[in-house]
Amino acid sequence: MRVLVVDDDAQLVRAMRIDLRARGYGVDTAPDGGTALAVAGERPPDLVLLDLGLPDMEGVEVLEGLRNRTSAPVIVLSARHSETEKVRSLDAGADDYVTKPFGMDELLARMRAAARRSVHVEEAPVVRTPDFTVDLGAKRVIRDGAEVRLTPTEWHILEILARNPGHLISQRRLLHDVWGPAYAKETNYLRVYLAQLRRKLEPDPARPRRLITEPGMGYRFEPGE
Repeated sequence: MRVLVVDDDAQLVRAMRIDLRARGYGVDTAPDGGTALAVAGERPPDLVLLDLGLPDMEGVEVLEGLRNRTSAPVIVLSARHSETEKVRSLDAGADDYVTKPFGMDELLARMRAAARRSVHVEEAPVVRTPDFTVDLGAKRVIRDGAEVRLTPTEWHILEILARNPGHLISQRRLLHDVWGPAYAKETNYLRVYLAQLRRKLEPDPARPRRLITEPGMGYRFEPGE
C-alpha cells in the first residue's frame, strides 16, 4: 500500500515515514496542499493522511481536490478538536478523523480499517429503487442517469444496507463492520454519514424513503416498488 502523508511538520513527517516504511508501506510526502494534489495526480495513493493546518490552502480544500483525483481513503490528522471541524471534514469526503497527538498503533489500526472498507467486491447484484440504482459489483450508484460520487465510507454503509433490503441493521453492526469494534458507541458517525447519503440519494432528504432510521436501533434500506 502506498500512503501519501500531507503535513508541514517536518519532524512529524520524518517520524511517520520511518514508522510506515518499517511496516512495509510505500510513502510519499507533501508539505502543502498544492504539492499534495500534484503528487496524487502523478502517483495515485492507496490512502492519504491529511493535516488540516497547511500553509498554502485549507485542508478541506485539499480534501475536495483529492476527491476529484482519487477514491483512496483519506484520514484527517488535526490538532483541531471541535465537532464542527470533524463534521466539516467528514462532509467534504474524509473517511476518518484523528486528533493530534495520536499513538502510532491507533493510526495504523485506523489505516487498516479504512483499507478494508475500500476493498473491491467482485460480482454482486444490482439493486434498483424508483430514485436510484446501486450496482454492488461495480461500486456505482446511478441517479437520474448520472453517477453519484460517494466516499469509500459512504459506499460501505450503503453497501451493507443495500445487501440487506428491508432488514433492520443495528447501529452496533454498522459501526463494527465499517469502523471496527472500538467504535461501537460512536453513533454520531452514523448520523453524519446517513445525512450525507440522503442528501445525495433521496429526492427529499428530510423525508427519506429509502434510507430509513429506526430511532435508537439502527437503519433499513427500503428499495420500494
